[in-house]
Amino acid sequence: MTEKYQAERTISAIFKEQKQVDDVIHRLLDRDVPKDHISVMGRNFQSETRISGFISKRDVILGGLRTGAVFGSLFGSFLSLLTGVGVLFIPFVGPIVAAGPIGAVLLGAASGAIAGSAGAGLVSVFTAMGMPEDKAAVYQTRLQAGEFLLMVEVTSDRTGEFQLLLESAGGEEINIIEKALDHPCPGRCNKPEDLSPEVRAHLSPEAQQLFMKRYNAVLNENSDEFNAEQSAWDTVHQQFDEDENGVWSKVKISV
Repeated sequence: MTEKYQAERTISAIFKEQKQVDDVIHRLLDRDVPKDHISVMGRNFQSETRISGFISKRDVILGGLRTGAVFGSLFGSFLSLLTGVGVLFIPFVGPIVAAGPIGAVLLGAASGAIAGSAGAGLVSVFTAMGMPEDKAAVYQTRLQAGEFLLMVEVTSDRTGEFQLLLESAGGEEINIIEKALDHPCPGRCNKPEDLSPEVRAHLSPEAQQLFMKRYNAVLNENSDEFNAEQSAWDTVHQQFDEDENGVWSKVKISV
């Protein structure tokens, strides 16, 4: 048995064509990068039903991703290799398909930087992750233009290898962040401190307890962090409303 994969850096790159992304994902998996350390974002994934045909700003909840079989069946087989597929409406960009752990990052940010009317959309999220602002702005612009962002979390000793892989596959605007993406919890969430800072900052103590309870229940069922986090956020949104600071703290009153 191999040791648990210890991701220490995140390499990102822009690709102009979906087939390039498909190729890179397969090459990364062939080199033993776990699927839950690969993320993809894009607007224009080819499918029988265009994104604009079944989703709109009104239909998408800013506080969470819509996931499930319908999205997995529409967005191509290679996305199904990753840990979950969802759609989020992002200011300045529009509906974005997110697959992999970047979906969890967006879920945590959706109640903060992304959703704020004065925010800068994905630029706020990327800079919070440690990306230079000028690079973040380029990424947002190119995603808005219909190109694709791929992010892979790697061990520090293989950074050069995977950077060359992305470059050889046509990756542009390559960036390296000196940490892995935030995952919601290191396995089960046993205490609030186990929650990622982005998630914890947007939940009241009561909402944190509800989040952890639902997260652990779903994680026990299918061992999928993405689905567990999505379900946990859904449960929080069903029972709480946001306050003026973007914290889910107001208990909904049944009528």
